[in-house]
Amino acid sequence: MRARLKGTRSEAGFTLVELLVAAAMGVVVMGAVASLVISAVRQQPHISKQAQNISTARWVLERMTRELRNGIVVKEKSASMVSFEGYVRHSACGATTPATTAIKCRITYECTTTACSRKESEPNVSGGTARPIFSGIDSNQIFSYAPSEAAAPLITYVKITLRLPNPTGTGALTVSDGTSLRNATLGY
Repeated sequence: MRARLKGTRSEAGFTLVELLVAAAMGVVVMGAVASLVISAVRQQPHISKQAQNISTARWVLERMTRELRNGIVVKEKSASMVSFEGYVRHSACGATTPATTAIKCRITYECTTTACSRKESEPNVSGGTARPIFSGIDSNQIFSYAPSEAAAPLITYVKITLRLPNPTGTGALTVSDGTSLRNATLGY
Protein backbone atom coordinates (compact mmCIF):
# COMPACT_ATOMS: atom_id res chain seq x y z
CA MET A 1 0.00 0.00 0.00
CA ARG A 2 2.86 2.35 0.76
CA ALA A 3 4.22 1.87 -2.73
CA ARG A 4 0.89 2.95 -4.14
CA LEU A 5 0.71 6.08 -2.06
CA LYS A 6 4.27 7.01 -2.99
CA GLY A 7 3.37 6.88 -6.71
CA THR A 8 0.39 9.23 -6.31
CA ARG A 9 2.31 11.76 -4.23
CA SER A 10 5.01 12.47 -6.84
CA GLU A 11 5.32 16.09 -7.81
CA ALA A 12 5.61 15.69 -11.58
CA GLY A 13 4.80 18.83 -13.63
CA PHE A 14 6.25 22.11 -14.83
CA THR A 15 7.86 24.84 -12.81
CA LEU A 16 6.68 28.43 -13.10
CA VAL A 17 9.86 29.41 -14.96
CA GLU A 18 9.33 26.66 -17.56
CA LEU A 19 5.74 27.78 -18.11
CA LEU A 20 6.79 31.44 -18.55
CA VAL A 21 9.52 30.51 -21.07
CA ALA A 22 7.14 28.25 -23.02
CA ALA A 23 4.47 30.97 -23.07
CA ALA A 24 6.96 33.59 -24.32
CA MET A 25 8.16 31.26 -27.07
CA GLY A 26 4.54 30.53 -28.05
CA VAL A 27 3.77 34.24 -28.32
CA VAL A 28 6.82 34.80 -30.57
CA VAL A 29 5.91 31.86 -32.84
CA MET A 30 2.26 32.92 -33.05
CA GLY A 31 3.33 36.50 -33.87
CA ALA A 32 5.49 35.25 -36.74
CA VAL A 33 2.65 33.06 -38.08
CA ALA A 34 0.17 35.95 -37.80
CA SER A 35 2.57 38.22 -39.68
CA LEU A 36 2.86 35.71 -42.54
CA VAL A 37 -0.90 35.23 -42.73
CA ILE A 38 -1.54 39.00 -42.81
CA SER A 39 1.08 39.44 -45.54
CA ALA A 40 -0.45 36.66 -47.63
CA VAL A 41 -3.97 38.08 -47.25
CA ARG A 42 -2.78 41.55 -48.35
CA GLN A 43 -0.97 40.16 -51.43
CA GLN A 44 -3.80 37.88 -52.58
CA PRO A 45 -5.77 40.52 -54.57
CA HIS A 46 -2.61 41.52 -56.46
CA ILE A 47 -1.73 37.91 -57.22
CA SER A 48 -5.29 37.16 -58.35
CA LYS A 49 -5.39 40.23 -60.63
CA GLN A 50 -2.02 39.34 -62.12
CA ALA A 51 -3.13 35.75 -62.79
CA GLN A 52 -6.38 36.95 -64.34
CA ASN A 53 -4.55 39.43 -66.61
CA ILE A 54 -2.13 36.76 -67.78
CA SER A 55 -4.91 34.25 -68.40
CA THR A 56 -6.95 36.75 -70.41
CA ALA A 57 -3.89 37.88 -72.39
CA ARG A 58 -3.05 34.27 -73.25
CA TRP A 59 -6.61 33.68 -74.46
CA VAL A 60 -6.58 36.83 -76.63
CA LEU A 61 -3.12 35.98 -77.96
CA GLU A 62 -4.26 32.47 -78.86
CA ARG A 63 -7.30 33.85 -80.68
CA MET A 64 -5.24 36.36 -82.65
CA THR A 65 -2.58 33.84 -83.66
CA ARG A 66 -5.20 31.25 -84.67
CA GLU A 67 -6.91 33.73 -87.00
CA LEU A 68 -3.61 35.01 -88.38
CA ARG A 69 -2.40 31.45 -88.96
CA ASN A 70 -5.44 30.89 -91.18
CA GLY A 71 -4.89 34.24 -92.90
CA ILE A 72 -4.27 34.63 -96.62
CA VAL A 73 -2.62 38.02 -97.05
CA VAL A 74 -1.82 41.02 -94.85
CA LYS A 75 -3.52 44.08 -96.35
CA GLU A 76 -2.43 46.82 -93.91
CA LYS A 77 0.12 46.76 -91.14
CA SER A 78 1.64 48.91 -88.45
CA ALA A 79 2.93 48.37 -84.93
CA SER A 80 -0.55 48.95 -83.52
CA MET A 81 -2.71 47.42 -86.26
CA VAL A 82 -2.88 44.45 -88.59
CA SER A 83 -5.52 43.95 -91.27
CA PHE A 84 -5.61 40.69 -93.21
CA GLU A 85 -7.88 38.48 -95.27
CA GLY A 86 -8.91 35.24 -93.69
CA TYR A 87 -11.75 32.80 -93.33
CA VAL A 88 -14.40 33.04 -90.59
CA ARG A 89 -17.32 30.76 -89.79
CA HIS A 90 -20.07 33.38 -89.88
CA SER A 91 -23.13 33.79 -92.06
CA ALA A 92 -21.77 37.16 -93.27
CA CYS A 93 -18.68 39.28 -92.61
CA GLY A 94 -19.21 41.15 -89.36
CA ALA A 95 -22.09 38.94 -88.27
CA THR A 96 -22.09 37.09 -84.98
CA THR A 97 -24.23 34.19 -86.19
CA PRO A 98 -22.11 31.04 -86.56
CA ALA A 99 -22.21 29.12 -89.82
CA THR A 100 -21.13 25.66 -90.93
CA THR A 101 -19.03 26.94 -93.84
CA ALA A 102 -16.27 29.53 -93.76
CA ILE A 103 -16.34 32.72 -95.81
CA LYS A 104 -13.52 35.08 -96.75
CA CYS A 105 -13.52 38.34 -94.77
CA ARG A 106 -11.14 41.13 -93.88
CA ILE A 107 -10.17 40.96 -90.20
CA THR A 108 -8.58 43.94 -88.49
CA TYR A 109 -7.00 44.02 -85.05
CA GLU A 110 -6.27 47.51 -83.78
CA CYS A 111 -4.74 48.39 -80.42
CA THR A 112 -4.40 51.63 -78.51
CA THR A 113 -2.25 52.11 -75.42
CA THR A 114 -5.01 50.62 -73.27
CA ALA A 115 -7.15 48.21 -75.34
CA CYS A 116 -7.47 46.10 -78.49
CA SER A 117 -10.47 45.73 -80.78
CA ARG A 118 -11.41 43.47 -83.69
CA LYS A 119 -13.30 44.37 -86.88
CA GLU A 120 -14.69 42.19 -89.62
CA SER A 121 -15.69 43.41 -93.09
CA GLU A 122 -15.92 42.33 -96.70
CA PRO A 123 -12.50 41.42 -98.19
CA ASN A 124 -11.93 44.70 -100.10
CA VAL A 125 -13.49 47.00 -97.50
CA SER A 126 -11.53 48.45 -94.58
CA GLY A 127 -14.55 49.27 -92.40
CA GLY A 128 -16.59 47.23 -90.00
CA THR A 129 -17.78 47.58 -86.44
CA ALA A 130 -14.99 47.55 -83.87
CA ARG A 131 -15.64 45.14 -81.03
CA PRO A 132 -13.40 45.39 -77.97
CA ILE A 133 -11.66 42.12 -77.18
CA PHE A 134 -9.10 43.06 -74.53
CA SER A 135 -8.23 45.96 -72.25
CA GLY A 136 -5.51 46.54 -69.71
CA ILE A 137 -2.44 46.75 -71.95
CA ASP A 138 0.14 49.50 -71.50
CA SER A 139 1.64 49.75 -75.00
CA ASN A 140 0.31 50.06 -78.53
CA GLN A 141 3.45 48.47 -80.01
CA ILE A 142 1.78 45.08 -80.45
CA PHE A 143 2.63 43.75 -83.91
CA SER A 144 5.91 43.14 -85.73
CA TYR A 145 6.37 41.53 -89.11
CA ALA A 146 8.73 39.38 -91.17
CA PRO A 147 10.14 39.90 -93.64
CA SER A 148 10.77 43.45 -92.52
CA GLU A 149 8.79 46.27 -94.14
CA ALA A 150 11.70 47.26 -96.40
CA ALA A 151 12.45 43.71 -97.52
CA ALA A 152 9.24 42.64 -99.22
CA PRO A 153 5.59 43.62 -99.49
CA LEU A 154 4.39 40.05 -98.82
CA ILE A 155 4.25 39.51 -95.06
CA THR A 156 4.35 35.85 -94.05
CA TYR A 157 5.05 36.08 -90.29
CA VAL A 158 3.38 38.23 -87.62
CA LYS A 159 4.60 38.47 -84.03
CA ILE A 160 2.21 39.66 -81.31
CA THR A 161 3.43 41.04 -77.97
CA LEU A 162 0.97 42.09 -75.26
CA ARG A 163 2.47 44.13 -72.40
CA LEU A 164 0.35 44.25 -69.25
CA PRO A 165 0.98 46.50 -66.27
CA ASN A 166 2.09 44.54 -63.22
CA PRO A 167 -0.38 45.04 -60.33
CA THR A 168 2.55 45.22 -57.91
CA GLY A 169 3.89 48.20 -59.84
CA THR A 170 7.26 46.72 -60.78
CA GLY A 171 7.88 46.35 -64.50
CA ALA A 172 5.42 44.87 -66.96
CA LEU A 173 4.12 41.40 -67.71
CA THR A 174 4.73 40.37 -71.31
CA VAL A 175 2.89 37.66 -73.23
CA SER A 176 4.19 37.05 -76.74
CA ASP A 177 3.66 34.66 -79.65
CA GLY A 178 3.95 34.67 -83.41
CA THR A 179 2.64 32.79 -86.40
CA SER A 180 3.12 32.32 -90.09
CA LEU A 181 0.23 32.90 -92.46
CA ARG A 182 0.00 29.33 -93.67
CA ASN A 183 -2.37 30.17 -96.53
CA ALA A 184 -0.24 33.10 -97.78
CA THR A 185 1.72 31.01 -100.25
CA LEU A 186 -1.36 29.27 -101.64
CA GLY A 187 -2.56 32.46 -103.37
CA TYR A 188 -6.25 32.06 -102.58
